[in-house]
Amino acid sequence: MKNVITILFIAVMSLGISAQEKVAKIEFKTDVIDYGTIEKGSDGVRIFEFTNTGDAPLVISNVKSTCGCTVPAWPKKPVMPGETGEIKVKYDTKRVNPIRKTITVYSNAETPTVALKIKGQVVDPNKTSVLEKKSKSMVEQ
Repeated sequence: MKNVITILFIAVMSLGISAQEKVAKIEFKTDVIDYGTIEKGSDGVRIFEFTNTGDAPLVISNVKSTCGCTVPAWPKKPVMPGETGEIKVKYDTKRVNPIRKTITVYSNAETPTVALKIKGQVVDPNKTSVLEKKSKSMVEQ
């Protein structure tokens, strides 16, 4: 009876050791993209590059933005260990205001949610600010 219990104990322990699962890991080159100051109507597409540094296929299940003005696109197929991928983010540059948006990536990675950020300022070159008008009028006097 002791032998049976010992054998069962060893079997359960070896199962636990071999059951260590492989995991995907997502590693981004950067988690913030700064658009800087860009003109209204300019190209609003930027790319977040990442690598699967884990030892299992990485599956991105969803990518969401905090606003409808920012549209993400991501790989629908698994990214194999050691491979790279990209998440494209398109900001609607017809909106003249500061850019401060968060894009959340959902995956099967060891860290299942990752927050990416974009920032910047969209300006209309055809419109001058009140400060510019004031400084010009003061200089012209």
